[in-house]
Amino acid sequence: MLRKRRGFIRFAILHLLNEEPMHGYQIMKELEARSNHTYSASAGTIYPALQELLDQQLITLDTSTDKKIYTIDTNGKKQLQSSKHANADFWTEWQERMTWRTSKEATQLRDALDHWEIALRKAMKQTRGNRARSKELIALIEEMTNRLKNNH
Repeated sequence: MLRKRRGFIRFAILHLLNEEPMHGYQIMKELEARSNHTYSASAGTIYPALQELLDQQLITLDTSTDKKIYTIDTNGKKQLQSSKHANADFWTEWQERMTWRTSKEATQLRDALDHWEIALRKAMKQTRGNRARSKELIALIEEMTNRLKNNH
């Protein structure tokens, strides 16, 4: 499967923590609320993103209370201010992005991409040891990539 990215989620967390320290469940609920409930944050997304932010020393964790409280630190604030996601309209973009993710078109695109990935992996297996087929597949992928670049 193609690697899922948590970059936008990480910036959303930084934005929230820039407003106030929060615990994980509070972050999940706030992200859901700010998407007009079109995004349902899962622990499997939020906690790995929080761990990445901790590992990168962008946030800190206070474990002195019964709930683990995350706080943005100076490095996190610098990262947030220097990013393309630092604009005042971040939460508008967040809401639009989350609404798009649940749309019929986005679902159809994800399904098409999943089917394409399965077909690509099968085609790659069939090219093993066959240079001509391998070159054809590479040419097809390069053509598709160029068409996508030129159309968008």
